[in-house]
Amino acid sequence: MADLRALFSSNDPVDSAEAFTNRQHQWGLFSTALEEHLRTIAGPGFDVEDLETPRANVAVFYGVGGIGKSTLLRKLEASLTAADQRPPQWGTGIGAGERLLPVRIDLARSASTGSDFERVVLTIRLALAGAVGRPMPSFDLALRRYWDAQHPGEPLEEYIRRTGLMGKVGQLLPGQLGAAVSEVAGSLELPGLVGSAAGQVATALVTALRERRERARALAGAARTAALLEADPDLEALSYYPHLLAWEISRLPAKHAVVPVILLDTFEDTEDRHRDLERLLQRLIWLLPNCFFVIAGRNRLTWGEDGLQGQLDYTGPQAWPHLTPQRHQPARTAGGQRQHLLGDFSRMDCDSYLARRLTHDGQPLIPEDVRAVITARSHGLPLHLDLAVARFLEIRRTGRTPAPGDFDHTFPALIARTLSDLTPDERHVLRSASLLDAFDLDLATQAAGLTHQAAARRLVERPMISEDPYAIWPYHLHGAIRAALRTDDTTTADRWTAADWHQAAERALAALGGQWRAHSPAAGRAWLVACLRQGLRLARDHDLDDLAWLTDAAHAYVDDSVWEPIAPPAPAHGDGQAADTPADALADLLTAISRRQHEHRAHTARRLSAVLDSNLLSDELAQLARYYRAKADKDLGRTAASLEGMRHVAAAGGRLAPQAQRGIANLARIAGDFPAALAAASTLTWKSRRHRVRGDILWPQGDFTAAAQALRDGRAEAEQYNAPGERAIAQTRLALVTAFADPDRAGEEIALARQYLEPLDQRATVLHAHVAGLVRDAGTDDRDIADRAAVLRAQIDVAGLPWLIPLLETALAFHHAVRGAENDLTATLARLREATAGGDFTYYLDIAHFMAGLPLPAPSTTQWLDDEETVRNRWHALVTERQERLRTAR
Repeated sequence: MADLRALFSSNDPVDSAEAFTNRQHQWGLFSTALEEHLRTIAGPGFDVEDLETPRANVAVFYGVGGIGKSTLLRKLEASLTAADQRPPQWGTGIGAGERLLPVRIDLARSASTGSDFERVVLTIRLALAGAVGRPMPSFDLALRRYWDAQHPGEPLEEYIRRTGLMGKVGQLLPGQLGAAVSEVAGSLELPGLVGSAAGQVATALVTALRERRERARALAGAARTAALLEADPDLEALSYYPHLLAWEISRLPAKHAVVPVILLDTFEDTEDRHRDLERLLQRLIWLLPNCFFVIAGRNRLTWGEDGLQGQLDYTGPQAWPHLTPQRHQPARTAGGQRQHLLGDFSRMDCDSYLARRLTHDGQPLIPEDVRAVITARSHGLPLHLDLAVARFLEIRRTGRTPAPGDFDHTFPALIARTLSDLTPDERHVLRSASLLDAFDLDLATQAAGLTHQAAARRLVERPMISEDPYAIWPYHLHGAIRAALRTDDTTTADRWTAADWHQAAERALAALGGQWRAHSPAAGRAWLVACLRQGLRLARDHDLDDLAWLTDAAHAYVDDSVWEPIAPPAPAHGDGQAADTPADALADLLTAISRRQHEHRAHTARRLSAVLDSNLLSDELAQLARYYRAKADKDLGRTAASLEGMRHVAAAGGRLAPQAQRGIANLARIAGDFPAALAAASTLTWKSRRHRVRGDILWPQGDFTAAAQALRDGRAEAEQYNAPGERAIAQTRLALVTAFADPDRAGEEIALARQYLEPLDQRATVLHAHVAGLVRDAGTDDRDIADRAAVLRAQIDVAGLPWLIPLLETALAFHHAVRGAENDLTATLARLREATAGGDFTYYLDIAHFMAGLPLPAPSTTQWLDDEETVRNRWHALVTERQERLRTAR
């Protein structure tokens, strides 16, 4: 149908159409269900008067307002009316040999339950009047009797004319009702009675039925006809009359036979707190088992559950097995095999919809760049697309060409549609939940400041809330609605002030902190990261000053060296721009620390310096930034700067002081002062990784047995404290030590290290494990070792980890010494001398000479734990042992 808004948007004609896409799956669901229905009613055991058989004559499509439910029903109606109206992707028709009669009824709110239900009944009968063209005596007599009693002085034809029901077809019904009364009167030989005396005719028919007269039974043979005609003709009786209509439809002659397909739109408007209209409609559906119903609304039907007993006539899985939630699905989305959540359009379908919605000379009127912005902002919601099309036409009418920036926003109409059928408490929870990326009932309730979960429980049943039962927080709000609430909620009567939003953000942040603290460290790593991400974004976006639990969580995050991505979504400032709130600075700090696994350490150091220069961090968080900058400086070979930073943090005496003491011990080792390093290590604790530090000090002495035991102790302690990051580091160091001393066992240790590293994000440790692999294979295929070393050297350079180069060259020196490759060894020693020229890791140059049995070119500055000759003999013996092992293996 042409869009009149587009037609009158300007003097320049625009071709417009109701675009439709991405609903092929829904057509398949509908057609499959309808085919099953047709087979059922054609079966020999089907009986329209059976009130006990479970019903399967309903299909439900539900979804958030604006998702396209009404459009789908209109397209279903058109497709059943005329094959050429069916989208080509929907394929061929259904119900071969059957005459399908689509009847679409919009249940949007009307004046009263009674008038709305009357309209439904009349609409169905009017459709049959046009399609069948003949009276339905028992039902028509009951309906005429009801109308005369409930609408005295208002002829049915006048009501139909005034309300415009079914257009010209509507005028057929009064005549058919009158003909039905006359037919009954004539059959009963009551010539003095005419259509205006329907009550008297009904009384006479009841008497004839009680007396079992054949003519009466031929006209009204349904077993319950007499009881229905005897009942007071009120709304309650009207709701049972469809039983008569089902019987009349079932006895239509072949040339008039039809199968009504009744499409009930906007079903959510029937769900008032007493369910009065819903009860009447459900009764109608139950009593018309030979009609197929398609219901569209915002919420799934709960008829298949036991909780509605007493509110509706027919409830539970025995009555509606196809509507019963499936146990293996989430409770909110498990609507049963006949209930289907209507999903968003894909990005491709959004673009296709916009391209076909408005055209000019056969080409899309909306440019591709504008369509891209609209698509991104819509989150796949069709209503957003339609609102954007309307805005495009409005801008175009002013004479200006619409630009992408004109559509980089949401629409208040989305809010109006979303809030229209929510209670005040539900709206309050909805706004609070819009602050959160995901939530559970507790989180939403606490963010709203409520003491009970009832409103949150009702809200998550709405289709605007998606559910992932396997996520930490199972619920999240539709993206388009969430964006609209947070940016365009300026016109609703109960809209929040800026202070309301700020207070809700504070409540949400506190609730997140409570949930994090409620989970033990053993089970709470995922909770820690999830709470940090949401908490950082809340604090950043709403400029919250109290970062108390976020500070604790930040330290917990860095404690274990796992390094999941932590940057919250949609940063308030771009990469490289200065932070302007404490939460900004904290987010930048954690991002710099975690990203160091993926970028050059020099970039990490610059990031951390920028965070410190902002002066937005608390003293405790500033120490965290200084500590990791000192670590970056150590990795970059800036030993003096690193030592200064570590001493500063250690002197501050905060929670990072033990780690800073470890850094000082490591720096002493790097400088070759092993006695000082060992003395510093003796003061360390589990938190400062005492066993790992001791192992790193012992293995350069050639004391592999003691080093391996220290590293095994460190691994065990990490397992005791459930610290997978530290466990992986200790295991990798153990693999390196084992690779030197026992290559046959080293494969197992390396494999275990890789297993521990697999779920983590520790680039330096992964590279360390690769070096361990080279050491294990030292003395074997020379070409393979050289190629692997070249790749490792490049990876180390890209990562900005020059401290690993001396270790890599030492591994190569071991390989060449075992093979007796003097030229290669000489080249390696030259590279090693260059890598340690600054004074750091010079003990590796000593070890390389020891392994090869070569004299040192100059007196060593290394201070060994044992005398130099003992250390030399250990390393040289390692080479001869490997050579003997390889000879034996041949």
